[in-house]
Order: sequence, then structure tokens, then C-alpha cells
Amino acid sequence: MQNARLLNYLHLHVIVFIWGFTAVLGALISIDAIPLVWYRMLLATVFILFFLKLRKINLKYTRRALAGFFIAGLLIALHWLAFFGAIKASNVSVTLAVMSTGAFFTSFLEPLYYRRKIIGYEVLFGLLVVVGLYIIFQFETGYVMGIILALCSSFLGSMFSVINGKMAKRHRASVISFYELLFGMLCITVFLAFNGDFTSEFFQLSNSDWIYLLILATVCTAYAFIASIHVMKWLSPYTVMLTINLEPVYGIILALLILGDSENMSTEFYYGALIILVTVLANGIVKTRRTIKKRP
Repeated sequence: MQNARLLNYLHLHVIVFIWGFTAVLGALISIDAIPLVWYRMLLATVFILFFLKLRKINLKYTRRALAGFFIAGLLIALHWLAFFGAIKASNVSVTLAVMSTGAFFTSFLEPLYYRRKIIGYEVLFGLLVVVGLYIIFQFETGYVMGIILALCSSFLGSMFSVINGKMAKRHRASVISFYELLFGMLCITVFLAFNGDFTSEFFQLSNSDWIYLLILATVCTAYAFIASIHVMKWLSPYTVMLTINLEPVYGIILALLILGDSENMSTEFYYGALIILVTVLANGIVKTRRTIKKRP
């Protein structure tokens, strides 16, 4: 039992490392954010469908459930569009640092969605995140558009998480993922079709882009999603939360190693990013401890 927990803990670190690598792939892929997300969602949908068919999982759901999947799928598509748009407009380091604000958007969206009171310490932590963002804005003026897009992505991702949290209690996670990716991809398809973007050039990708997209869709999307569900059966929420908060750290380190000088930022940027990361970590620790104390 102990060995199984250790192996799954190491597996979780691999998964978080893979998530951190997603942003680096976004920088390496040469195509724009919209076709990038379309290809990612299309390929990931195909791979997850293959997994579902292999496991003979039922895909028949009510119209109400499908409507919920559609809304969540649209949100995740917009989230990824803003995320990769932020990387193209700035760089990986800026995007991941700002994306760390997602936990605090969730802290304020959850009370609205689930109709509970806003917790005082979450407001305090939220203010500390604002301080970190202010420092980044002050000293990285060349990346304002990237910062704004990353904030939009963080907010949309938080909305997606809050809505998805309720659906995950009623439906299979793998089926939810399949339909959300499918509907998100279809929404982008409609936009591209009306915009007249489905030209021959749209489907002419370089060999390196195809390789990076396949890695992004299979390893970073389909595999990481399914594997993350598995390890959560063995590990406590506290352990999972602490490890997932390392995603921007892994991502920024990978970006510095792989992308080089384009990721070197000012000292003040790292101060601001550190304030955000430490605050997110502290919020998770406090929240988990309060949850544990409430349990009978």
C-alpha cells in the first residue's frame, strides 16, 4: 500500500511536470492560438474517444447534461485560446506567473455559484495576489497584452473549474472530458468556418508543428487528464493541491532551459511572481487544514 502511494505521488509529479511543459509547447508551435487550440482539441477528442470505446463506456446522456457539457466546452476553449494567445503575446514565464491567480478567482466565484459566504482570509490572499500582479505590471510594460490575456485565461479557467466541479460528481470524468473537448472544438470550427479560415494553408503545417501538436494532444491533454484522475484515488487532496501548485514553477524552469534568453525577466518580475506563488500555496494549505478540521 505504501509503495503504491509513493509510486502514485511520483506519477503526480510527472503529470504536473507535463502540464508545465504545455506552455513551452505553445511557444514552440509556430501557428497562431486559434488553429493551435482547434488542432489540440480535435486530436485530444479522437484519442479520448478511442479510450472510451476501448473501455466500452456508454456515451448516451440527456439533453440537459449535454447542454452543461457544451457550456463547459465553450469555456475551456476560450480559456485555452486566451492562454496560448498570452504566450504568443508575451512569453511562458509571464503567462504562467499570471495564471497562478486562478485559485483566487475560484475563491470568489465559488461563493457566487454555490451560494456560500466569502471567507475573510481568501480576500486577504486575493489582495496579496493583486500586489504581485501590480509589481509585474509595473516592471514588465512590454508584456501588457500577454498579462491581460493570461488574466482572462485564468478567470475563464476558474469559471470552468467551478462549473465542472458540480458535473464531475454526477458523470464520468472521461466522458465529461470527451464531450467538453468535442463541443469546444465544434465552437471554434463554426468560428473558423464563418471567418473563412479553412483554407489549404490552414492544414499545411510543418513537421515540427505536427510533432508538437501530437505531444500536446496525447501526452499533455488526453494522457495527463486520465492519469490525474487515477492518482487522486491514492493521494490525499492536500498532497495533490501542494503538488499541482508546482506547475508554474516547473513551467518557468522548463521555459528557461528550452527557450533560453526569451524567458529571462527582470528581478522585479520574479519578486511579483514569487508573491503570487507563495500566496497561492498558503491559500491551499489554509483551506485544506480548515477542511480537515471540519470533518467529524
